[in-house]
Amino acid sequence: MTEKGIEFETVNYVDKPLTIRELKDLLRQAGLTPRDAMRTGETAYKEHVAGKDLSDDQAIEVMAKHPELLQRPIVTRNGRAVLARPVENLSKLEIE
Repeated sequence: MTEKGIEFETVNYVDKPLTIRELKDLLRQAGLTPRDAMRTGETAYKEHVAGKDLSDDQAIEVMAKHPELLQRPIVTRNGRAVLARPVENLSKLEIE
């Protein structure tokens, strides 16, 4: 995005975790379920999620307590969001 001259703000949600409300809003904007947005290779996933039948609300609570579980980068623009991995997903936000 920098190469394309697009201004953006970086939010490091590992250092400044998102609230439950912020997580719900971000997932809604991206059209993702909590499980879609989780990093399954993390230790916190193995300890708090794997093998458990968590509701979406419970999964979001775990993500709020363990922000390293949230996939990144997630890019938001004009009330919409995408998981920008692969980078081609940015086209969904009209970022070429």
